[in-house]
Amino acid sequence: MIYILILLLVLLIAFSMKYAWWKPAVDWKRPRVLMYHMVREHIDGAKFNKLRVKPTEFEKQVAWMKAEGFHFVTMQELQDNWGQHPEKTVAITFDDGYLDNLENAYPILEKYQAKATIYVVVDRHNRDWSTYKKAHHNSGELAREAKLNDEQVQFLAQSGVMEIGSHTLTHANLDKLDDKACLAELVDSKQQLEQLTQTCVNSFAYPFGIYSQRDVDLAKQAGYHNAVTTKEGIDGLNPDFMQLQRIKISGKDSMFAVKLRLKLGKRA
Repeated sequence: MIYILILLLVLLIAFSMKYAWWKPAVDWKRPRVLMYHMVREHIDGAKFNKLRVKPTEFEKQVAWMKAEGFHFVTMQELQDNWGQHPEKTVAITFDDGYLDNLENAYPILEKYQAKATIYVVVDRHNRDWSTYKKAHHNSGELAREAKLNDEQVQFLAQSGVMEIGSHTLTHANLDKLDDKACLAELVDSKQQLEQLTQTCVNSFAYPFGIYSQRDVDLAKQAGYHNAVTTKEGIDGLNPDFMQLQRIKISGKDSMFAVKLRLKLGKRA
């Protein structure tokens, strides 16, 4: 019997260390920015299932936030009204521009009167940009994922549900580019998306979350008003709008884990 009690105690300690459920919530006056990629079913044996949140799970997450009184905003709305938002303000973001963002995520967002921002790669078709980060990621898995076409991007831009942001021309690893090429990725993607959507594109996401102070400066020069990283956390009331943190939502997270991430900003 004592061995069972010891085992249960060890499991409880391990659970508490992993999830830190006992920690107090980060001030709910500080907005949360969530990072997603795809909303679709998992693929057996696939490398990037963490990037795939199942539609049923995504709906559970959005429904829970709605029931808990979260206030949904786009990234530009978040910046424009920073410090004046009600408690539990959340900005949902999607990286890359996958077709499932329209087919699966959009109806759920519309159903719950929620908003989101999609960071679109301009030249997004038939590219496996995972290789731009690590050359050995050459499975072609991401290249095979269907992406939004231009007409669908236009539709989302005019929907009132989605803000279109930029994720560069080619999902470039900015760290590997010289100043001229980096600026071109930033400026040309902004201009092409603005021409396509007939709206201002003020929001940006650094591909892979890889960037330097040079890239921050060039993003400002390109005319972006805000930019998100992949740094996990919740920004304070006086953030650097060109280096905003996000909360990663994994396709392997339980609902319990998602709730704790919104509470604390990151894994324990």
